[in-house]
Amino acid sequence: MRKASHLFVECLEAEGVEYVFGIPGEETLDLNESLAHSSVQFVPVRHEQGGGYMADVYGRLTGRAGVCLGTLGPGAMNLMTAVADAFLDRAPLVALTGQGDLERMHKESHQYLDLVSILRPVTKWNARVTNPRIVPEVVRKAFKVAQAQKPGTTHLELPEDVMAADVDGHPLPVPGWIRRPRPSDDELERAAAVICAADRPVILAGNGVTRVGAAAALRELSHRTGIPVAETFMGKGAIDAEDENALGTVGLQSRDYALAGFEDADVVITVGYDLVEHSPEHWNAKGDKRIVAIDTTSVEVDAHFQIEADLVGDIEFILGVLTEECGGDASSAGGSQRLNQIVLGRLEAAREDDHFPMQPPRALWEIRRALGREDILVSDVGLHKLWIGRMFPAHEPGTVLIANGLAGMGFAVPAAIAAKLVHPDRKVVAVNGDGGFLMNCQELETAVRLRTPFVSVIWENHAYGSIVWKQEKQFGAHFGTDFQNPDFVKL
Repeated sequence: MRKASHLFVECLEAEGVEYVFGIPGEETLDLNESLAHSSVQFVPVRHEQGGGYMADVYGRLTGRAGVCLGTLGPGAMNLMTAVADAFLDRAPLVALTGQGDLERMHKESHQYLDLVSILRPVTKWNARVTNPRIVPEVVRKAFKVAQAQKPGTTHLELPEDVMAADVDGHPLPVPGWIRRPRPSDDELERAAAVICAADRPVILAGNGVTRVGAAAALRELSHRTGIPVAETFMGKGAIDAEDENALGTVGLQSRDYALAGFEDADVVITVGYDLVEHSPEHWNAKGDKRIVAIDTTSVEVDAHFQIEADLVGDIEFILGVLTEECGGDASSAGGSQRLNQIVLGRLEAAREDDHFPMQPPRALWEIRRALGREDILVSDVGLHKLWIGRMFPAHEPGTVLIANGLAGMGFAVPAAIAAKLVHPDRKVVAVNGDGGFLMNCQELETAVRLRTPFVSVIWENHAYGSIVWKQEKQFGAHFGTDFQNPDFVKL
């Protein structure tokens, strides 16, 4: 017999958990004591949101669920934004929250909130652990669901008395592999026929390509067929920005897609494309495109996303089959290099721009020059994200991290810490606006303590710049967006 919290941590070890990011509370004392005697490193953070973002990015980069911890009530509420971010950005994450004893959940009680109900809209699955005997099952299910395609968040609420109770039991075995489904031969043949008959096909690559490690297969399809590839913000690196078939990064506005040649395309092949980034109305306003969709799950219903072939399953396998079926057979390729030429032309011209303060293209040119092909840039959310998304060249998948589903500010600093933990041998740069930086800059202390060095670049305009831009575009003036800053160098 041992405490349920010890069994719980043994289950985390069985899942291969390396870190738990969070802040302990009175209701998590048993769990934290068990973590202290385990192989799992507990990382105290300065705000639960920062810990949530660290778990989020750990999951993005490894494919294994990151784990974050907050106590009941306010601790759990502070986790909420980061949990929602991982939910919409499709990052595997398991959130753990403390809770009061079961005996006080039926009445008003200090700091008690029904966390299972509150977190239900931003999780794939969540549960209250009401009996110590179910610990092995709920932990295994939390990780299985979080890591299954499309990945996302799960949550376990841990009542204090349950974690302190004695229990027998052992962790459940963790499967060594997961079989990904494959479309039928008929479905693959139908999709190949659409692609091979296309006059002006284009590929739109999203987050799903990089998430499942299918970038090499996508590049092979593009090279063998000549079909060009545009990327979404979270799909950056699916194709090398310098590849002759790269159309650039789209998504800021409908004009991006027009410049990339989508207006003239007769067939659009979406690969790992997710509607949480950008609406298909941007590139299929008339609803006249023939669409072949390739993803790990069936596509969302949208009036502008009516699918002719819906290929669900192992993206890498599907791309390989289509390469063999269509390689060399595509009669012509669509797309336009106008977007890429404009964006990369501005970036290259920026090397001669000596204006002060430094202009965004020059800043991005300098950052790109300082980083290697596999080094990592993390973007916070703000006006600078739009510059990075469109203009910063990515050469490899997983090297430009942009929160573009929920798109919450305060992402970059904790995300950079996680990136450095996962890839200690790579350079990491976090690009922040002055608004977003101050939302989680307290995690700089966490970075120093963990010895996770990264460079933080702050774009300072004393305003919430993206809102200023939109207010002035719509109303001719801005309001409620200006502020003052501390001395960032001293900070």
